[in-house]
Amino acid sequence: MKNFHWKIWLSFGLIGLSAGLYLLHYYFFRDARHIFLYLLGDIAFIPIDVLLVVLVLHQIISNHEKQTMLKKLNMVFGAFFSEMGTELLKEFIRFDSNAQELKNKLLVKKDWTQKEFTVLKGKLKDYKMQVDARKGDLAKLRTLLAAKREFLLRLLENPNLLEHNEFTGLLWAVFHLAEELSFRGQVHSLPEADYEHLSTDIKRVYILLVGEWVAHLKHLHRDYPFLFSLALRTNPFDSMASVVIK
Repeated sequence: MKNFHWKIWLSFGLIGLSAGLYLLHYYFFRDARHIFLYLLGDIAFIPIDVLLVVLVLHQIISNHEKQTMLKKLNMVFGAFFSEMGTELLKEFIRFDSNAQELKNKLLVKKDWTQKEFTVLKGKLKDYKMQVDARKGDLAKLRTLLAAKREFLLRLLENPNLLEHNEFTGLLWAVFHLAEELSFRGQVHSLPEADYEHLSTDIKRVYILLVGEWVAHLKHLHRDYPFLFSLALRTNPFDSMASVVIK
């Protein structure tokens, strides 16, 4: 309320100052025609002034803020894959009966162009994941997700992520899978219905995670070649990948 009051007083003060200056001009020069001529000219320019400020400058500022926010988001994405995303992909591959086909698609090369990443993302839409919760190590997956719970919660508290629906959806899917596994005492001899349910939950995360991983690599390829090099040497889909530079 106090902020509103000072704005009112400031508005009246500025209007009063303007009126006082016009009166001072009239007092010295006695030329009302000149005052009204320039006053009308100034008022006539107001719509153009509004156009420049609201549409042009506002758009420039918005674009700058958007680019700044995207840089911050990409830092969050990088932290996610460094902390747990890449490791999660390695685990999910074990649950996918059709993983070899996906591995063949995701053998990213250092000389790729941005267009090739775009084409790759299109190809992923045709890939059919065959996820079976019985194939992988559910206990190891549960341990991994439990260890990263606090990290996930901190990411979900990040207000910038509200601007990126896909990544927010991924985090919620990961968190849900972690909850599903944590509520089960043991995961080695579950009912068939449980395995089917967990297969669906794993597949949901898997699909979103692969898409975000490709998008993240595309960003690193364009803006951070040194980070892109490390991402290639830790590619979870490349069985020959090695962090050691040969």
